[in-house]
Amino acid sequence: MNCEVCQLKELEVESFEIREVLRCILHTIMFHRALGLVRPRDVDLQIFDITYVQCGDVEIERKIDEKIDQFISWVEKHPHKKSQICLSFYEVKNNKATWFSNKVERLYWEHWYINLNVVQRPKSQSMKSRLSKVVDPGEESTRRAAVEASLRDVLFHIIRFVNEKKDHIPPIPNREVISFPYDITIPSSSDNTFGMDMLKRMLQTSGHPSMIS
Repeated sequence: MNCEVCQLKELEVESFEIREVLRCILHTIMFHRALGLVRPRDVDLQIFDITYVQCGDVEIERKIDEKIDQFISWVEKHPHKKSQICLSFYEVKNNKATWFSNKVERLYWEHWYINLNVVQRPKSQSMKSRLSKVVDPGEESTRRAAVEASLRDVLFHIIRFVNEKKDHIPPIPNREVISFPYDITIPSSSDNTFGMDMLKRMLQTSGHPSMIS
């Protein structure tokens, strides 16, 4: 089995945009990798003129929001640093158990890397003006339009990837399950820890990962 890797375009966002941007990207990936019957739900972003689709699964929404909360906390402690979130899909292989191990192995077959550069703005700026959907003249409206265009590029990249890369997807074990098993990995207090987590996942694949950018 091949493990496909998708590196998404880096987005430069402000801290108040993180939650909506990550929800949009993560839910879009999850929707396109959903199993069985889903209850599609359209969601309009509040700060960008973009609509995306969720699976309509409460557990997926809970886990995504939980990971986003953890990521925002990490950003607050590590300002002015570029960051990466990894959404990984895997299947579970049960090998013969021994007295010291149950031999449950995760075989990762797809990694999605979401790259963010969170910029800090002066605290004196009004949150009301930043959250407004009204296009203001000047630098802010230009910046917001650029972020929206970049986010659209990322969404189109996701759609191209899922349409082109299908042969590596394992057989569906149970159509009653909404999602393949998955992990969402965020940076930890130590950048080295995040890197080691990614290395372990690469080693747990049964084939050499291929890259698409």
